[in-house]
Amino acid sequence: MALPPLVVATAREGWRWQWRQLMQGLGPADAEGRYLRPASDRMDVVIPDQSELQLRCEAQRPRLVIGRSCPWAHRTWLMHRLRRLEGTLTLLMATADHRAGRWSLVPAWLDCDSLLALYRHCGTPPHHRATVPALIDPGREAGLTPQLLGNDSAALTETLNQWPGGEGAMDLAPAALAPGIQRWMQLLQPAVNDGVYRCGFARTQKAYDEASAALFSALNAVEAALQHQGPWLCGVQPTIADVCLFPTLIRWELVYAPLFGCNAQPLWMFPALWRWRQAFYALPGVAETCAGEAWRADYFGALFPLNPGGIIPAGPDLCTLIGSSPALP
Repeated sequence: MALPPLVVATAREGWRWQWRQLMQGLGPADAEGRYLRPASDRMDVVIPDQSELQLRCEAQRPRLVIGRSCPWAHRTWLMHRLRRLEGTLTLLMATADHRAGRWSLVPAWLDCDSLLALYRHCGTPPHHRATVPALIDPGREAGLTPQLLGNDSAALTETLNQWPGGEGAMDLAPAALAPGIQRWMQLLQPAVNDGVYRCGFARTQKAYDEASAALFSALNAVEAALQHQGPWLCGVQPTIADVCLFPTLIRWELVYAPLFGCNAQPLWMFPALWRWRQAFYALPGVAETCAGEAWRADYFGALFPLNPGGIIPAGPDLCTLIGSSPALP
């Protein structure tokens, strides 16, 4: 028996009201429904003395706390691999606890079993959000209060290029390419990196349409640049600009197109960008930072307002996807 139209309409309005409340928990929006990413609580980054860092034992080394599905943490993980920072900076993987809505630390570190507990152990104010990535220095002496050195992904990415690297470490921000890197970051950060979230977390059709238009306008600009001056965004070598774009594009078919509605154009319509993604994935250490099935489980499983049924749809295998050529229309 069909439900009466009034019941359907009432239920729809009730669900929309609940949806708006739940979306507010994901992130704030302006009066017209545009998603607004909260600013990081710690924009600056403190760098310990480099010569002293190289003398520390493993237990005394700073920790770069990351989460496998977070694209902002992914860029710092990429810097860690490409800069070969294993000898002076230890990775600490936080696990997304969907039920509790927080990052867990298993096993515990410094007697902290969650990222929130670790932040508080570092003496951060109560209003600070416990986010990844985070750079934590436990100090060289027992009993010292650990220090949060920084948790803004853009600032950390730049800092890790100055961190003492291992043999063969890439310089991903050479001075000669600084103007180009800056131009790309000013475009990519709001339009692409944030842009996919502005699509997925839009509260109104207008907000979504604006975000989608800006997103694909930026991708078309990247495509044109790669066709004329590639193979990398700033020419002959990868830079921080490439590092910051990759975590978004590697999640495209697995998460952002199906879940966030970033599908005005499929990625195969950008052949130079497709080849760029394949080339970056092939850089030493990059593939091991990518976990397609884990990303899908975390995004589709955690973002209840976008996927209330909790069903994780089938998707392409990441290695097969990266190894394929763009299909012709």
